[in-house]
Amino acid sequence: MKQFIILLFVCLQYSVYAQNELYYEKPPVFSNCDSVAVDALQKCFDVSVFNQIYNTFKVPQKVTDDMYKGDIIVLFEVDTTGSFKVIYVDAMYEELKTETKRVFSQFPKVIPATYNGRKTFKQYSIKVKIPLIDQTVSHSSASKTNAVTTLETQAKTEFDSVTTKLLPFENKAYTSQLNIPFTHADYAKFDRQINVVGTNSHTASKPFIYQDVAKYYDFEAENTMLQQNRETWFGRKLWNEHLVKLQGEDYWFTIDPIFDLEVGKDTEADFSSTYNNTRGLRVQGGLGKKFNFFTTVYESQGRFAQYVNEYAESLKAFGPDPAIIPGRGIAKRFKTDSYDYPVAEAYLSYAPADFLNIQFGHGKNFIGDGYRSLLVSDVVSPHPFLKLNTQFWKIKYTNTWMWLRDVRPEVTEDGAFLTKYMANHYLSWNVSKRLNLGFFESVMWTNSNNRGFDINYLNPIIFYRAIEFETGQDAGNAILGASGKYKVNDNINIYSQFVLDEFKLSAIKGGERSWVNKFGYQLGAKYYNAFNVNNLLLQAEYNRIRPYTYSHNTIATNYGHNNQSMAHLWGANLSEFILIGRYHYNRWFANAKLIFGVRGLDFNNDNDTYSYGGDVYRDYDDRPFDTGVEVGQGNKTKVFNGNLQAGYLINPASNLKIFTDITFRDFNPEAETATTFKSNTVWINFGIRTDLFNWYFDF
Repeated sequence: MKQFIILLFVCLQYSVYAQNELYYEKPPVFSNCDSVAVDALQKCFDVSVFNQIYNTFKVPQKVTDDMYKGDIIVLFEVDTTGSFKVIYVDAMYEELKTETKRVFSQFPKVIPATYNGRKTFKQYSIKVKIPLIDQTVSHSSASKTNAVTTLETQAKTEFDSVTTKLLPFENKAYTSQLNIPFTHADYAKFDRQINVVGTNSHTASKPFIYQDVAKYYDFEAENTMLQQNRETWFGRKLWNEHLVKLQGEDYWFTIDPIFDLEVGKDTEADFSSTYNNTRGLRVQGGLGKKFNFFTTVYESQGRFAQYVNEYAESLKAFGPDPAIIPGRGIAKRFKTDSYDYPVAEAYLSYAPADFLNIQFGHGKNFIGDGYRSLLVSDVVSPHPFLKLNTQFWKIKYTNTWMWLRDVRPEVTEDGAFLTKYMANHYLSWNVSKRLNLGFFESVMWTNSNNRGFDINYLNPIIFYRAIEFETGQDAGNAILGASGKYKVNDNINIYSQFVLDEFKLSAIKGGERSWVNKFGYQLGAKYYNAFNVNNLLLQAEYNRIRPYTYSHNTIATNYGHNNQSMAHLWGANLSEFILIGRYHYNRWFANAKLIFGVRGLDFNNDNDTYSYGGDVYRDYDDRPFDTGVEVGQGNKTKVFNGNLQAGYLINPASNLKIFTDITFRDFNPEAETATTFKSNTVWINFGIRTDLFNWYFDF
């Protein structure tokens, strides 16, 4: 009731002292004011109200005994029948509130106020002074202070006016500006719906926003279909709902615990078991219709398969910490052979207009329709970013600015990691109802000459190559790219990517396989509802990247972050063929993945210290030769990685899953070195996980 009162009070803000200058608006009229001129009616009403109070108000004995001096704030109205009604009283003593209501209940009926000749309600606020005085004599001075009285009344009731009424919870996330957590398996659930022939969707720039996908996939209906009949509070929270969910007039939020609890066995490891122990919290919500927020905090300890541990330690940053967990971040030592790796991710998402979404946060992004990306991938650890998604006509234009780190000892200054910056454009164009083309441009630069974040690259529509040339050829490392997708029918589409770091047309024509021709490409296909089996997705993908792609002759402007590539997980100098199958039925799911690849690694021994083009962090000027450069050169390594996973979705609201998987890995270099050696792994794992991001263990 108080909220309603204050709302009316704020909207109307009438005062006993107000002068009525609009003569078609007439205040209530006491009988003694019948003969008063119209322009003096308001003053007569004011005086009559205070006279009535002064003549009938009895100060309670308790107030008198306490020698109290103060004010009573009264908000009242005169209705269309001429009756007085107290709406709100603010006073130090309950006795004063009671007496005020009694006095107003004895007010005589008056002629009601009129507006344009019709009876209307009229509201007023007054201040009654205690000890009681005749306030009619101070009418002129009181009118000057009434604005202060009104503000003070409003201020004193502001806290109580904040509504605490909760509304029935709706899944507003499903139509919000929040990102759909990017996992390949979960995106496969609606991949067909957003790719049928005739849609005007744009599917390369990830993660997607719920609002964009909701046009093609009914999240609410799918969630309802998965609901279990649970009557107890614990049963609902475990199987169906968010742990905490609140919704008010113009806000909503949810809170969920995060778990990734796993135990497993690596047949090749010299330790007894693998494990992961992640606990955390996820908070997401919205304010109004256009602003959303999301944050996750993870506290983790883990020991992985032997090859994962070795890779994590090979990524070690400058300083005492022993490893960087792939895709997560710097890890401290936990006990004697495990890692402690806290991670936090968060972003704000705002849509000032229907065609524009702005995000600022700490997380990861991905560009492409395949399992791998040759342009921007989510294989690296989270980092700060600013992203603009602009969508109109048949175009979607994505601009992303990122703040990255080079954590190698040779680039640190006074023990601090080197900051570098990345900006990219990606334009997606639906040429027809079947064909989509994409155009990509990116540049990486560092704080050379105290340049910092170069304002030139803030322009979302400028050509980066021109800026790179203008600021000096060593000022940045620019990369171009393109993508394509063709929908053969509703169930089959083919996709591709091409990345160009550098090339010379004369070198291509010469056919000498020059090192300077640095590029890569991807070809892939997806088959939805394969062989008429609903929810079965089959995918095949081929990736090939020439040596030295993504590397640079300036020490820190390589295409990487935290000692990992910003594109393909393996870096460059590689070829691979991937087969993927994904299936889900109700809450059950199964995934299979086979990867056959060839990598060209460095020897890094006393006899051979050359860079063969696989490590994007090495200076390409360390190459052994200029021509005859081919994929797989150097320490040629054959890689096989297979993974089978099956599980059950426990809670659709939080995406909590129980699963088991088995990984087969065969890593077979031509020559074993201090950092590269043969490995044959079988890794069996069981766990329960809140599935919010992609783990990549296929290196």
